[in-house]
Amino acid sequence: MQKFGSHGQWSRREDDRLLRGNGTFVDNIAPSDALYACFFRSPFAHAKIVALNLSDARNQQGVHLVLDADDLHAAGISKGLSSEVVECPDGTQGTAPRRSLLAERKVRFVGEPIALVVATTLQLAKDACEAIEFEHEELPAHMCLSEGGEPIHREAPNNCAFTWSAGDDTATHSAFSQAAHRVSKTVRNHRVTVNSLEPRGCFAEPAGEGVHLAFNGQGVQDLKDSISDILGMKADHIRVTTPDVGGGFGMKAMSYPEPLLLAHAVRVLDHPVRWMSERVEAMLTDTGARDLEHDAELAFDENYRLLGYRVDTRFNLGAYNSDLGQLIQTDYFAMVLSGAYRTPTCHLSATGIYTNTAQTDAYRGAGRAEAIYVLERMMDYAARELGVDPWELRRRNFIQPDQFPYVTPMGEEYDPANYDQVLNQAEDMADVSGFAKRRAASEAKGCLRGIGLSYYVMNAIGNEKISTHLQFLNDGRVIFSVPSQSAGQGHESAYAQFLSDQSGIPEDRIVVVQGDSDKTGSGVGTGGSSSITTVGNAALATIANVVETFHPFVVEHLQVAPDTVEFGGGSFRASGSNLTLSMLEAAEIMRTVGEADLLRIEGIGIIENWAFPNGAHVAEIELDPETGLATLERYSVVSDFGNLINPVLVEGQVHGGCAQGIGQALLERTVFDENGQLLSASFMDYAMPRADNLPMFKFMNEPVPSTANAMGVKGCGEAGTVGSVAAVANAVMDALWGQGVHTLDMPCTPERIWNVLHKHS
Repeated sequence: MQKFGSHGQWSRREDDRLLRGNGTFVDNIAPSDALYACFFRSPFAHAKIVALNLSDARNQQGVHLVLDADDLHAAGISKGLSSEVVECPDGTQGTAPRRSLLAERKVRFVGEPIALVVATTLQLAKDACEAIEFEHEELPAHMCLSEGGEPIHREAPNNCAFTWSAGDDTATHSAFSQAAHRVSKTVRNHRVTVNSLEPRGCFAEPAGEGVHLAFNGQGVQDLKDSISDILGMKADHIRVTTPDVGGGFGMKAMSYPEPLLLAHAVRVLDHPVRWMSERVEAMLTDTGARDLEHDAELAFDENYRLLGYRVDTRFNLGAYNSDLGQLIQTDYFAMVLSGAYRTPTCHLSATGIYTNTAQTDAYRGAGRAEAIYVLERMMDYAARELGVDPWELRRRNFIQPDQFPYVTPMGEEYDPANYDQVLNQAEDMADVSGFAKRRAASEAKGCLRGIGLSYYVMNAIGNEKISTHLQFLNDGRVIFSVPSQSAGQGHESAYAQFLSDQSGIPEDRIVVVQGDSDKTGSGVGTGGSSSITTVGNAALATIANVVETFHPFVVEHLQVAPDTVEFGGGSFRASGSNLTLSMLEAAEIMRTVGEADLLRIEGIGIIENWAFPNGAHVAEIELDPETGLATLERYSVVSDFGNLINPVLVEGQVHGGCAQGIGQALLERTVFDENGQLLSASFMDYAMPRADNLPMFKFMNEPVPSTANAMGVKGCGEAGTVGSVAAVANAVMDALWGQGVHTLDMPCTPERIWNVLHKHS
């Protein structure tokens, strides 16, 4: 294993084309003669479809196709989108109502697609949508995180999808009964909209006997499988590709009806069709995130050491189950329920509620961000209520280095870490010792100042088994095919660098291929901070297979004994001599002796255990009581990501993740009215963080290599968000606590801060 790290002066290989405007984003590369798709969407959150008249729309100028649910059934398309459901403790499964491609009999959220229109231009398609006659009977919308209300699905008459639990309820109850100190609080984690820079989009075109569909998602294999299953097409008649992607964050990994409907439209029309979501459309229909509330309790002994932790969660699934919607706030939440702390016993109960809103699902941090948010808010709140320093309370309860591998009350096995060391580094980096002086300076000008800490642990979730391929070309280049999909993270650069480090192939000879179901290996794509772990692991297996395949030809060429030839340091070497061959030279030898068919080699990597990145986020805010404005003045992050393949890319991931967490803590909020109408449906109404909302981030890695994979890496993509939300919220509360304000839910907007300050003044 060679040393990992950056190569001095280094830049991302993607940047040149992206910064010059030469990216291959889906809306830029759609066929020039493609027709335009537009969707007639529900203007109501909950209504019966009494009648749908498509005649006028079909007769509009330039219209080539108009489809509704009846047309799909007539074409033999009866299956809907699938999703995972939870296994409940009583042996039952979570409710699984049908989610059709186009609405059948009822609409259940504003923006749900009812009909597809395909026309020569986008404007003509929109005009035809306006001509659709929609007769409806409006029903009451269910918008709260509680059971009851007008049933959205007959399978869930009280709008409860399931009640789920994990942990030891009896032991946790006993721990609380014996506790010297108990602290409880209700914590709200509001709904946010993902808002990737590039909205969802796709195009489909005829391809031989089948269809080629290009979309800007997070992996190609799942969509290919869905097209085959739902549209009844042969798998070898389907090619799915993904070009450059402008942000995904989990939202673009989910199943949506639009790509499948375009694939069907191409079968009907035998002509290319394109669709690109507009921003309001995206805000209405993309999977949302978070939207849950907790009743949380901590139990401590007389020395303020944790005895137990329990959380009762209610969360919003939206109108249907999305792919992982039922798992995010149950299985994923439970994985890091107790965070970095020695907690003898825990219990989590969770209730999933259907509401008349778009579905919720994974968003950067996916369940782990929500779990750490409530835990770190509770640790901070408990420290203040008990009169203990928040940093000391955490240190007193940290899992210690000699206790790893540590099995949590939820059965997760953490790999090695040193939380104390990370926190010490964060304390120095954030200049905590100088905070009192900075607070005094703020108070001298009539402002309040607060410092907030969040210590996170998360698991890097990935595929347990994926494959990669290496193909040696005649011109000396090497194709490295991977099943993951970059959405801006810099995969092309990181993978080329890693492969070069381990194989000796020069980086400029490596071509990374991703996002093509005809060319890439098995694996479901990108998500869960897993890409470098899973792809790197598979790459090592592929390199090992290359070495095994090339070895006899190298031995024959060098005319040495087989047991004297080894591969290391980027080349084959014969011990006891100065004879060497690079991997590219060995490939050329194989080609000259007629073995070119052996120059495309697959490797399968298996990850048995998850890695657990962790770290400390320290936020410092200044608050103006006259306006309520909270300004983020300083921000420091020390993380343990294990070994780093490329520190530059890692720091970029941390910065981006922090920006999203800070945005939720201070600005962002998705708002519906009581009728299910989205009030925050544009950037005029939905606040996003800008450069002037963010300070310069300080970041360092304090690594303890993972034992869960050969590279010793722990994953980093989501960690910035997982740690940042609670850090900022805790900083705001630190500033407000001395003013008698002990409760404030996110987002900590100027209006909310001003109101609570003046209520207590």
